[in-house]
Amino acid sequence: MPVMDKRVHASPPQEAEFEAVRSALAERVARWTTRVDQFVTPCPGLMLYRHDAPTEAMSCLVEPAIALTIQGAKRALLGDDVYDYSRHRFLLTTLDLPIVLQTVEASAQSPYLSLVLKLDARAIAELIVQGDLAPPVRDQPMAKGIALGETSQTLLEGFDRLVKLLDEPEALPVLAPLVQKEIFYRLLTSKQGALLWQIASLGSQSQRIARAIEWLKTNFSQSLRVEELAALAQMSTSRFHHHFHQLTSMSPLQFQKWLRLNEARRLMLTEQLDAATAAFRVGYQSPSQFSREYGRQFGSPPRRDMERFLHLRSIEGGAHS
Repeated sequence: MPVMDKRVHASPPQEAEFEAVRSALAERVARWTTRVDQFVTPCPGLMLYRHDAPTEAMSCLVEPAIALTIQGAKRALLGDDVYDYSRHRFLLTTLDLPIVLQTVEASAQSPYLSLVLKLDARAIAELIVQGDLAPPVRDQPMAKGIALGETSQTLLEGFDRLVKLLDEPEALPVLAPLVQKEIFYRLLTSKQGALLWQIASLGSQSQRIARAIEWLKTNFSQSLRVEELAALAQMSTSRFHHHFHQLTSMSPLQFQKWLRLNEARRLMLTEQLDAATAAFRVGYQSPSQFSREYGRQFGSPPRRDMERFLHLRSIEGGAHS
């Protein structure tokens, strides 16, 4: 299983400056997340995260965004690929992708701290025009909708300015969009700039697959005809299959199954539905098939999985009582 991570070693003076900016930003994120694991900021698209201990691997659907780790380390899995990122590496996603996330380095003394900023396709397109930026080389192979990038000092400084604005609520609506554009510009001019071109170009393969993914998110309980989904993406069926798998590491049917199983899990946890009812709600006609596929996805059948969650909740409740 390949690990998509390479350590970046800056020279001592550069590292000292980088660490000064990173430490200041870490203090700001820690202050806003003192009592919460997740803080939805008043700045549109910006969220702050904190974990005081390593976490279990959790399946989730991530949106197009940049995830910037300030302290600690995290791991993302998409298909057979592993993406490890920490203070010198950010994670960039340009599609809604079903990935597994796990915080692997965190403690009460040195918590995991991160920021996630959603990508704004319209703002990115405007920057391409305003900056007269050259498009990526056409003969480059299409990349997955996920990649690691090098965290530069200038990128950290942009995020630091954005978080500082949380203390100036009156200035936030005016200045935050400008700082966000600066961050997107840094990404566009980085080695990962080609990925941002994909989400800003309306006719790109990535945009067409994004339309198909949006349909799947809304209609996952319906019967899926791949030919119709390919037509929505304005591609032949074979071409659609190829590009969908290239970008997401899944086939359309596997993607639909992931959406169904995770929604069923949510229904059982939050609405206390039994497995059979949850299965029918998300589009399964056979409870036994649902149970088999659920076990393959989450490692145990529905009832045992729910019992484990309830046990974990009781432990957490006792720890905080």
